[in-house]
Amino acid sequence: MTAQLSPNVANRLERLPMTRYQRMLFGIIATAWFFDSMDLGIMTFVLGSIKAEMGLSTAQAGMLASSSFLGMFLGAAIAGILADKYGRKPVFQWSMIFWGVGSLACGLSQNIEQLMAFRVLLGFGMGMEFPIGLAMVSEIVPAKSRGRYIAILEGFWPLGFICAGILTFFSLDYIGWRGIFIALSIPALFVFVIRRCVPESPRWLEEAGHNERAELVTSTFESKVIQANGGQALPSPLPPTPREKLNRGALFSQLWQGQYARRTLMLWMLWFFSLLGYYGLTTWLGALLQQAGYEVTKSVTYTIYISLAGIPGFIFAAWLLEKWGRKATMVLMLFGSALCAFIYGHVATSQAPVAQLIGAGLCMQFFMFGMWSVLYAYTPELYPTRTRSTGAGFASSIGRLGSLLGPLLVGFILPWTGHSGVFTLGAISFSIAALVVIALGVETKGRSLEEVSA
Repeated sequence: MTAQLSPNVANRLERLPMTRYQRMLFGIIATAWFFDSMDLGIMTFVLGSIKAEMGLSTAQAGMLASSSFLGMFLGAAIAGILADKYGRKPVFQWSMIFWGVGSLACGLSQNIEQLMAFRVLLGFGMGMEFPIGLAMVSEIVPAKSRGRYIAILEGFWPLGFICAGILTFFSLDYIGWRGIFIALSIPALFVFVIRRCVPESPRWLEEAGHNERAELVTSTFESKVIQANGGQALPSPLPPTPREKLNRGALFSQLWQGQYARRTLMLWMLWFFSLLGYYGLTTWLGALLQQAGYEVTKSVTYTIYISLAGIPGFIFAAWLLEKWGRKATMVLMLFGSALCAFIYGHVATSQAPVAQLIGAGLCMQFFMFGMWSVLYAYTPELYPTRTRSTGAGFASSIGRLGSLLGPLLVGFILPWTGHSGVFTLGAISFSIAALVVIALGVETKGRSLEEVSA
């Protein structure tokens, strides 16, 4: 049975020019993403201090580093389903509340058991936010700009990571790691800006059958774009297109129907191995440098230096994915990450000069952060509106299993294999992910979300 949906939101949104209004909405979502990334990245810089203060073994430190990813695994899966059922905006707001409360509780924790439990809570909120932020941006930005803006959104992750390092460098000696966690809970108040300024996704409203609200939000969206564009009239939208009336139940099972089964398999493997490699290495960077004999201040400084390469990395990836396409850029970034991780591991093991260590680390982070940009741009494009958050959420959730396993594995294998074994593990993980994309990936460059899902 077919039904013609009167608002025809997709056709109306796709013909809009990019203006300061859409960029303002993007900036609000990206700011929340930035604060979230700081909370996630801070463990890289304080893990060594926590390990020393609490007298943790490498295995215990690995468990602590992985605890937030257990929460992210749960949060990403649950939030995706909730956002497809109840809307993007309310779930996004709740995610900020969870990670804000979790960060505050981490700062107040009295022992390692409490700290692990509260890192799970913090991770739950972060896991909720990431897939919803992706869906929100992908549904308000037209196809011609969508990939670039989602890649830029992911660029706020290296910025947050770097700022977490800078915050640690200047404040660790004065307020300790507990004070840092408490300070990072304050930005959760940004939820009130989200509540006031960001509309519900009109695409989701239409897909959910809320046609009157979809019409109102879309009309308001159009009027603000006209205002931001100097009052210029908008081009006419494409004619309404008949669409299948779809069952909104059993969202998870729809990920495994028809063409989406191949895409889901590809994304789950891509996310699992990419995140296993990335977090297995990055979470331990500071602690590994301290174990190699560098003092805390120098290990933090060197990790910040290395992370600076993430800025040109995500900018280059954002440009390349619109030139080459998502699939080719993803493969390049993964193989580049694998090669550079392998080289970095051998440089660190050979006690090479600091310049070589930082140079190898810069190359590694360039490709790894570029990988993130394409990963987040690619994932939400592969599902229709009705299951976009569910699909992105479960892919992210499976990735969090890799995130959980990576630091744990490093904690257990480090005493046996040393630095080279740790980075070889990362290289193998990235290579497997690249081969999966080559074998199962599809290209989405320049196609509307509805066209990709046709």
